[in-house]
Amino acid sequence: MRKIIVSEFMSLDGVMEEPEWTFQFNMDEQNEYKFDELKLCDTLLLGRVTYEGFAAAWPKVTKKVTENISLHNGFADRMNNYRKIVVSSTLQELKWNNSCLIKENIVEEVSKLKLQPGRDILLLGSCELVNMLMQYDLIDEYRIMVFPIVVGNGKRLFNDRNDMKVLKHVETKTFRSGVTVLTYQPHSGHLE
Repeated sequence: MRKIIVSEFMSLDGVMEEPEWTFQFNMDEQNEYKFDELKLCDTLLLGRVTYEGFAAAWPKVTKKVTENISLHNGFADRMNNYRKIVVSSTLQELKWNNSCLIKENIVEEVSKLKLQPGRDILLLGSCELVNMLMQYDLIDEYRIMVFPIVVGNGKRLFNDRNDMKVLKHVETKTFRSGVTVLTYQPHSGHLE
């Protein structure tokens, strides 16, 4: 069965919205980590807002742009060519390459997606979708890239409507920039 992997940028105070504040921490080792993460998947799962932002940006990313921001040369190609599953009740048309829409029966459709052949599914941004899938135990791994900055305000990844979930720490990776990736998986049973 394929896994759904949530991968998020987050400030120390939990903000994940509009992550332009991450640019000052841009380093080759972080970009290589993100490219390696992308290579292990073959499908992107996105909410409407994230999809619209990505669809407006990624098709315009050229080789020159990737060199300027130290992104791996194949990163934009993968983002543009991977299958994109978009969850939205309001979108009518998807224009970005290889995109399809889930408008209803979201839990059922995402559960079916996990059973399809292929590599893992990467869920980027899309905090409302993360929160919903978390409630139905459909997320298999959380990779939270924590940046050493306090943003002050903005959308938080986990909202107040969530039931308590216990997660098991799997890995911590720290980059020279001070950015740390915390990896967790759902935990059932008692912590030892």
